[in-house]
Amino acid sequence: MINYTRLFINQESTEQDSTKHNNGKIVSEEKNRLLKLATYASVTTASILIIAKLIAWFMTGSMSLMATLLDSTMDILASLITLFAVRIAITPADHDHRFGHGKAEHLAVLAQSAFIAGSAIALILHALDRMTGDAVILANESAGMIVMVFSLVATLVLLSIQRYVIKKTNSAAIKSDSLHYQVDLLTNLAVLAALVGSSFGYQQVDNILALAIGIFMLFSVRTLAWEAIQQLMDQSLPDEDLAEIERRALTIDGVLGIHDVKTRVSGSIPFIQMHLDLAADLPLTQAHDLGALAKRAVLSYLPEADVIVHLDPERPENIRE
Repeated sequence: MINYTRLFINQESTEQDSTKHNNGKIVSEEKNRLLKLATYASVTTASILIIAKLIAWFMTGSMSLMATLLDSTMDILASLITLFAVRIAITPADHDHRFGHGKAEHLAVLAQSAFIAGSAIALILHALDRMTGDAVILANESAGMIVMVFSLVATLVLLSIQRYVIKKTNSAAIKSDSLHYQVDLLTNLAVLAALVGSSFGYQQVDNILALAIGIFMLFSVRTLAWEAIQQLMDQSLPDEDLAEIERRALTIDGVLGIHDVKTRVSGSIPFIQMHLDLAADLPLTQAHDLGALAKRAVLSYLPEADVIVHLDPERPENIRE
């Protein structure tokens, strides 16, 4: 028999674990392919919409159309940031970054938040200036409407792609990029309403809706930035995930208790550390096997997690009732 006090194990995932599908989540090369797909689709869509909206703005002079043009311009910059951030985030861990590069996604979210907030403030100021000045008569409303309908369809297609990728990868950067285009969807609808109102002689509808869009953008970005900050500060996984991690580890026969569970998220990869209580006189090989089984039980719930299991000899204060 071998007694031990503190033994760390951090086994490599088996080939079966590395390709496992669980709760709709996927791992490895398929995840990277989906992340690249979402970022390239985002940049392409934003580029097309900028060209279309720029032409329509010159034709109509619509303030709310200019608002959505400005938003699309910010979107392409944010989407490019997302593209590069995702490429960095999926880079494997190296000598200087032992825990990988996942936090690049959250840094990208903060950069995107700054772009959105800046464009929202500029839009609000411009709308207020137009509202207090002479009324601007719009022209070629029908051309603007056609462009906005096209923008709606293109944005819906992109959102569908992003929603699928988010479901499969839980990427923070794609989530934040998707928020931009959800705002775009609303702004496109608002522009349509403004152009229709202008065609009936209600010129101020254009400025009022542009102002509302700017305020909505500011409120949207607040939550986005706060969540990114929390992740950069190593916020723990939600309580329901912690409870499930403990439940699964305790299903292993021979695991007497679990304590000091610590978690954080880097990009879309959870990092989990947990202490398991085992019989003090258990042979080393058996203790190692129990730790591996507990780790595998957790990976069946969070297949992409990086799990470190710390084995402790049974002590009364560590045993959970």
